[in-house]
Amino acid sequence: MSAIRATAVTAAACAAVLTTALPSSAINSYNAMPAPERTEVGALVATWDNDDDPATPDRVDWVCSGTMIDTDTFLTAAHCTTDWPANVKFYVSLDQDVQSGLDAAAKKYPGDPAAQANAVAVQGTAHTHPDYPGPASDPHDISVIELPAAKTKARWTFTPATLPTAGQLGALGPQGLNSTDWFVAGYGTQEAVNGPGGQTHPGGGVRMKAPVTFNALNNAWVRLAMTAPQGNGGACYGDSGGPNFAVIGGKNVLAATTITGDTPCYATNVSYRLDTPGARAFLSPFVKLP
Repeated sequence: MSAIRATAVTAAACAAVLTTALPSSAINSYNAMPAPERTEVGALVATWDNDDDPATPDRVDWVCSGTMIDTDTFLTAAHCTTDWPANVKFYVSLDQDVQSGLDAAAKKYPGDPAAQANAVAVQGTAHTHPDYPGPASDPHDISVIELPAAKTKARWTFTPATLPTAGQLGALGPQGLNSTDWFVAGYGTQEAVNGPGGQTHPGGGVRMKAPVTFNALNNAWVRLAMTAPQGNGGACYGDSGGPNFAVIGGKNVLAATTITGDTPCYATNVSYRLDTPGARAFLSPFVKLP
């Protein structure tokens, strides 16, 4: 599994995991493992137009990661839901292996991206933070997909993630955050591999998890180390919007979402805090906050 890494809010962040022109990020292979038990973690799937006929979609792919935070709300990153063709449609899949599902659907429904998407995912409506993109200090890189709860519950069994309380990370302080266990999850690709044509990021499309450790806390960000010698894994392309869990009081708390990191996916996962006033204000219309 590649270390989970959020795509950057810059051009680097817009390099798609699937060699499209879409934003994404991913989880690296070292110190990582499959995460079938993380049933609340899902993949963002999109259909969109890729030719001169916008009347019908002609592309489908998984593009980012995210987390169910209640029965009908999927949390992801704003850069995952912006800068798309006008006819883009978003879907959410909680399958463990989304890529294999899409491959099978492509054979069953050739030339029909909508049918392929529906085979693995449930369609929803995107709500992106209205102030995205903001300044680097707080880009408001947060978005949710509202889903029909009946369809989602009929298809998958999951327990929504627990969000942090207001200011919970700041209250722990550096010492408390250092002693906290952290892990990241997502569907992203692996860390960079050198080849004849340059660096590539293999893999992706399968839900993985990896341990990370606390590095620094800023007003809008949690920086998490994903260095292999310390036993860490991390995020990479396609992991954008995916969860960074802190184990607080014996519970997995969805403390932040993957947004960006270093280009080869070796060192740092920069994730967006969910305990801040800004993040909570955006989420409050969609979910009951702790």
